[in-house]
Amino acid sequence: MPRSRRAARRGPGSARAGSPASEEEAGSEVLSHCSSASEGASPAEEAAAGSEVLGEQGQEEVAEDRLKEHMDSLLDKSAKTRQAALQSLHLALSSRILSEFLLERRLMLTDSLEKCLKKGKGEEQALAGTVLTLLCLQMGSGSEGEEVFCSLKPLLVSVLTDSMASPGARQSCATALGMCCYIAAADLEDLVSCLSCLEGIFSPLSAGEGGSVPAQHGPLHCSALQSWSLLLTICPPSHIKSILDNCWLKLPPLLSSSSVALRILAGETIALVFELAQDVEEDLCHRDTEFLRAQLKVLATESNKYRAKTDRRKQRSIFRDILRFIESGEYQEETIRFGLECMCLDSWARQRTYQAFKEVLGSGIRHHLQNNELLREIFSLGPPLVLDAATLKASKVSRFEKHLYNSAAFKARTKARSRVRDKRADVL
Repeated sequence: MPRSRRAARRGPGSARAGSPASEEEAGSEVLSHCSSASEGASPAEEAAAGSEVLGEQGQEEVAEDRLKEHMDSLLDKSAKTRQAALQSLHLALSSRILSEFLLERRLMLTDSLEKCLKKGKGEEQALAGTVLTLLCLQMGSGSEGEEVFCSLKPLLVSVLTDSMASPGARQSCATALGMCCYIAAADLEDLVSCLSCLEGIFSPLSAGEGGSVPAQHGPLHCSALQSWSLLLTICPPSHIKSILDNCWLKLPPLLSSSSVALRILAGETIALVFELAQDVEEDLCHRDTEFLRAQLKVLATESNKYRAKTDRRKQRSIFRDILRFIESGEYQEETIRFGLECMCLDSWARQRTYQAFKEVLGSGIRHHLQNNELLREIFSLGPPLVLDAATLKASKVSRFEKHLYNSAAFKARTKARSRVRDKRADVL
């Protein structure tokens, strides 16, 4: 796949880490700079500034030492020790930017993850797939990320298609295959092969007799469909037309799944396909969409009592948005705020991309949106903002101000919903 479909410049993994000697020289330069900048300050202020710099450097060294220990523990004979190390690496890679630290250690970490995927079982394989995804995200779309993806792609496909592997491991590998391909695949051949592999997992024809999706395999099918739809967003127009011809009829049967998550994801994927078809000027009206719209209307108004009330509400809300988009082309925009910035999700493709990264990064998504060059390039956010301490302090809102804002928002929300909550009112 040509790199022009994504970032032209290399990802955050392209910077080289310095040698220990250069780190000591850099540290001495920082200390000398601090001392020269505080010539007019009192001895107490100079001591405080120096101890603060040394404290930050010490914390960084301690954190790096712990990461090295976790990497070494991946080769331990005990499965519990390896799982604990994978969990710690998962937390570290999702909450911090560690591109430079990982650059020189990526080959060692890749080999360790490969052994965990080959010899591990269940939870260990699932954690290894997640850490692999985060490693590829840290390395970016350059040659380093591509190297990580190409080395472990066959193993990911092997675990994903192995019916004897645990569902959790297969689910993690489905996510890893889609995310790593999205980030680092350089050839169209890799993209097509990953799409085909993922399609074989969620396709109703391969799920069992009668084309129905087994409820116990809902999470695996959801991960495969989410990764498949994510890769659709970077497909060239010629391949989008091929997918519309060959895969279009495989999506509507998923709307009848017993899994509410799979039904919702299938509906969002159908909306995404409609959006991509508009981009390539392909008309879907001749593809028997009347029955599809009838299905969507039923899901947008479903009130079956055997389904949980929360699931029914979520399903109705999302399918109303899907139906509105298919009938009138209107998309319900969403604003994501992080730090002093905000990002608008104004399309199904943009929403699918954000949700995929959010699922992998969890609560660390906001930190990565602020500082990860790859994510900022994907969402067209520009270079990371460089803010001084005074600006950061001024941007913080006091607890009392937050309380006043939340109280005002609660009152406004209550007034807006009061008419709908009144059972005597006419609800259109």
